[in-house]
Amino acid sequence: MTNASTGYVLVVEDDAAIRNLVTTALKLHDLAYDVAENGSQALLKAVSRTPDVIVLDLGLPDMDGVEIIRNVRSWSEVPIIVVSARQEDTDKVGALDAGADDYLTKPFSVDEFLARIRVALRRSTAAKGVGSLACADEAPRYRNGGLTIDYAAGCVCVDDKEIHLTPIEFKLLCLLARNTGKVLTHTYILKEVWGQALASDLPSLRVFMTTLRKKIEPDPAHPIYIQTHVGVGYRMLRVEA
Repeated sequence: MTNASTGYVLVVEDDAAIRNLVTTALKLHDLAYDVAENGSQALLKAVSRTPDVIVLDLGLPDMDGVEIIRNVRSWSEVPIIVVSARQEDTDKVGALDAGADDYLTKPFSVDEFLARIRVALRRSTAAKGVGSLACADEAPRYRNGGLTIDYAAGCVCVDDKEIHLTPIEFKLLCLLARNTGKVLTHTYILKEVWGQALASDLPSLRVFMTTLRKKIEPDPAHPIYIQTHVGVGYRMLRVEA
């Protein structure tokens, strides 16, 4: 483990080759890290070491990574980046729906991995600085039909029922809400939420929109809040109360 002060990353990976690749990349960029080779170790270190970012493989020997995500999300909002060989959308949706913040498919480039780590560390630092997941807005609350966002508290309610969003889902929703009625391009959304606009992140954006719609839309197959503009981007529609 390195002694850098720029952020502490917990790497949860049972494959020695991938684990060595990830930790070497972190070490070369002066990022502090620790490793766990199974789910039990991961949960113990997540509680005792309070990492700034968790890098998590889903296929662990003693438990599925999704179970770890749910466990961590019951007490922490630490950014979780899934690194997995599972490429099906159902696997991505399952992990993101459980509370993961990002999903990187194996094999991956070291540069892309480090870019996602930097974004997650910035998000973790910002969350600590403001004490919540709040996003900037002139009004303390946003109301649109049955949808309510409390920016200061970082809470979202649909028809007066509070729903849990991951940090990225919350940031996406805030971005769309602040621009209600405007079409936001994929590039703009990626830059605002991920801090970069890589073509490789577009599938992740689509998956996050799917999970977000499942949580806020009365009928996700026929959305009334978030409209898709094929090939362009997304728009938050104004809904009558």
